Amino acid sequence: MQAIIFQTLGGLGLFIFGMRLMSDALKKVAGKKLRTVLGAVSSNRVIACVTGTAVTSLVQSSSATTVMLVGFVDAGLMTLTQAVGVVLGANIGTTVTAQLIAFNISKYALPVIAVGVLLKFFFASRKWQQWGEVSLGFGILFFGLATMKAGLAPLREAPGFVHFLTNFQGQNFNEILLCVLAGGALTMAVQSSSATVGITMALASQGLLSFEGSVAMILGENIGTTITAQLASIGSNVNARQTAMAHTLFNVLGVFLILLIFPYFVRTVAFLTTHFLAIGGPDFLLGGEKPFISRHIANAHTLFNVINAIFFLIVLPYLVKIAIWLTPRGKKEPVDEVYHIKYLDRRYLDSPEVALVQAWQEVTRMGEEAQTMFDEVIGTLKIRNAKKLAKWKGREDVLDNLQKEIMDFLVKVMQQNIIVEESKEITSLLRMTNNIERIGDELEDIAESLERMIEENLYFSEFAIQDYVNIASEVREFLVLVLTAIKEENKQIMPEAARLVNNIGRMTEDMKSSHHNRLFEGTCEIDRGMIFIDILDAFEKIGGFCYNLAQAVAGVK
Repeated sequence: MQAIIFQTLGGLGLFIFGMRLMSDALKKVAGKKLRTVLGAVSSNRVIACVTGTAVTSLVQSSSATTVMLVGFVDAGLMTLTQAVGVVLGANIGTTVTAQLIAFNISKYALPVIAVGVLLKFFFASRKWQQWGEVSLGFGILFFGLATMKAGLAPLREAPGFVHFLTNFQGQNFNEILLCVLAGGALTMAVQSSSATVGITMALASQGLLSFEGSVAMILGENIGTTITAQLASIGSNVNARQTAMAHTLFNVLGVFLILLIFPYFVRTVAFLTTHFLAIGGPDFLLGGEKPFISRHIANAHTLFNVINAIFFLIVLPYLVKIAIWLTPRGKKEPVDEVYHIKYLDRRYLDSPEVALVQAWQEVTRMGEEAQTMFDEVIGTLKIRNAKKLAKWKGREDVLDNLQKEIMDFLVKVMQQNIIVEESKEITSLLRMTNNIERIGDELEDIAESLERMIEENLYFSEFAIQDYVNIASEVREFLVLVLTAIKEENKQIMPEAARLVNNIGRMTEDMKSSHHNRLFEGTCEIDRGMIFIDILDAFEKIGGFCYNLAQAVAGVK
């Protein structure tokens, strides 16, 4: 019995490890494209569903896709309706794993592992190494499955275990319900529906589970997988919690509907599988094993999720409304959140694809705060209101604090298992954060100069005022350009950025030259002149920082 336990648990461990390794490697291969695809999801529910199917088929994990969606909704990148549409597709995409497992290719597991090791450890190309990890995970997955099956085989001759499993054969409603609950509980425990599908197939192929009991367990596993999204949504904003609730509703209600027609559903799966694939029935025995039952289970898993998706796509608006109604709103969020980070969530540190989306959102928000500070400070010359000008101190504190918190978050993301592209992206985000904070520093210098003018009742000449307005307008145009580029991740910004930084440099030199002439002619006083020069220098530095931002967005440096 000890050998059976060790072999079964060891096989399960290898299976789960292989699944996780393959999924993580596939996400690395996909890179930023994964985020781009999900971020561009259409409001069309069918397209959203197809996108979710494609993405989850690629990364082989509906939990990973759903956690990403919760993070994107939390960051304000996606609406609730869009996310729910993708979740419907994600549940279809995850059934690809079961279809792969159903292929009897365990005998090729060791050669596939060998290929994976060769690619990962003997090739210099990062991309080939990542494909090596995919191959390695794929091979370990099937080797673990074969080990688990071999470990379970002797249990067919163990009367006590066989007697225990008679409660999970799905021959009546009580047994069906027990199988659903067992499948749900097992999936919640291992945090992977694909792993529990593998366990179910292993038990069924050894004749320890009937087809009916296996299908009922698969239904329960679809409920159990929703716990991952629920855990990810804890502490998130209300929209993210509603996304997780919709995911749970979709699976729970879908299972309930299938249970109402369970005998017909099981017979339909058996009929379609045997006739269209020309294979034996689920209970066909060969050498004490059921060689075809895994394919029947995989098809039941796929058909359930396809039927579910079609039904809930039709009633999607109602599903969203129910999810909103069932989700507790919690305490009202404070009105003034500007001082601290809004989108960054440390729970997503081990999901860099989500963490970096949130970082882009936070850097964008920091840039908008800098633009607000710019407008408030620059406009003070005209209104000469010291009380309104004093707001710059609070804005500068906000920028300083956001810089510290964003940088701390990005450094922690960099410490995770990230790919080269993500490392470069983090470097760009760090550079953006620093340059936005420096813009705030220069605005602080301008604000202090304007405060001095108000306190000492000083006024610029008409020529100086006109120069001030012109260069402020040019700098603001540059600031808006780079902040829009950050928001849209526009890498084609450099030609326009080069034009604007050159304009600002030329304008600064021309204005300083004109100012020196006015000083020489005696039409400008020394005190006002020094303040004016300081302000021009600050504007020129802001232009330089905007150029640095443009380079960071474009990935030039």
